[in-house]
Amino acid sequence: MSTFVIGYYALLIGASCLAAYFNKRNVFILVFSLTMISFIAGIIGGAPALRFITTAAGLLALAAGTSYAFREFLIIITPAGVSKELRTAPLTAAFGMFVIFTYAIAGVFAPVIAPFGEAQVISSAFAPPDETMLLGADQLGRDMFSRIIYGARNSVGLALLATMLAFFMGAFAGLLAATKGGWFDQLIGRVADVIMSVPSLIFALLMLSIFGTNLVVIVIVVAVIYSPRVFRLTRAVAGNVVVMDYIEAAKLRGEGTWYLIRREILPNSTAPLIAEFGLEFCFVFLLIAGLSFLGLGIQPPTADWGSMVRENATLISFGEMTPLIPAAAIALLTVAVNFVVDWMLFRSSGLKEV
Repeated sequence: MSTFVIGYYALLIGASCLAAYFNKRNVFILVFSLTMISFIAGIIGGAPALRFITTAAGLLALAAGTSYAFREFLIIITPAGVSKELRTAPLTAAFGMFVIFTYAIAGVFAPVIAPFGEAQVISSAFAPPDETMLLGADQLGRDMFSRIIYGARNSVGLALLATMLAFFMGAFAGLLAATKGGWFDQLIGRVADVIMSVPSLIFALLMLSIFGTNLVVIVIVVAVIYSPRVFRLTRAVAGNVVVMDYIEAAKLRGEGTWYLIRREILPNSTAPLIAEFGLEFCFVFLLIAGLSFLGLGIQPPTADWGSMVRENATLISFGEMTPLIPAAAIALLTVAVNFVVDWMLFRSSGLKEV
């Protein structure tokens, strides 16, 4: 038995005993559960399995520490009302906000951060990483690290633009349908049902095959696909508001439709709509990445994470994990946004933590 294995188990058992002695129940359960898992993993996989667990636990601890520090930083720099809400944010939400902030910085300052241009050929095809290229080169000899940085601007920026358009179309139609009611509500509802009945990927492939794959067409097609989801939610939320007494009082005062939407209905529907915006962004982002992987999204030489996975997929056959980096970037942003959305949904639900 190696010194690492002995020290590993001694550290876990000692931490478990200290947690139990100081009556830290949650810490004790966590550490002792890790001890039992490590015991089983050590029997099956030996020292390499324990090293893997140690690395994973270290990464989780680093993520937790970074999330806590970032949350405290936001609490300090934000106004009193916002900082009070941030104090209740779990570490998962703080981690999501940190990842979103990092992606935003990478997208905005991509020309400054990236050492090379997104289409600049600087080496041979599939060159290995070195002191110049942190992640090596792609199939044309372009720096992978620079293209991933530029991909944050292109992929996330296009998804954000499409989400904003889809949200504007769906939310406006939902608010108008809830306010007007009658035949207008039924008409818009049936149109939304028809669009939602067609699978999103098939609908997008059909439209892009007909109208081309330029960025304007991609944004419009994706917005049309996902605007019915926003419409359904907005219509349901606004439908619960329009029956309130203060809406009837506003109508008796002679207020118009635009006033009712802007001053009465929308302010009372904001919380679930903001959470829905985050969810819609995830769906749109994944669809655009999937379209780029299929060759119908953002076109070369523009850097895009979906197309980068496709272009460098042959490296996986040789044991290289480089093509998985843009895929991991897509997954990380999706998980981060969902962490923040979960916290916002919990807040808007009115539930309290026990």
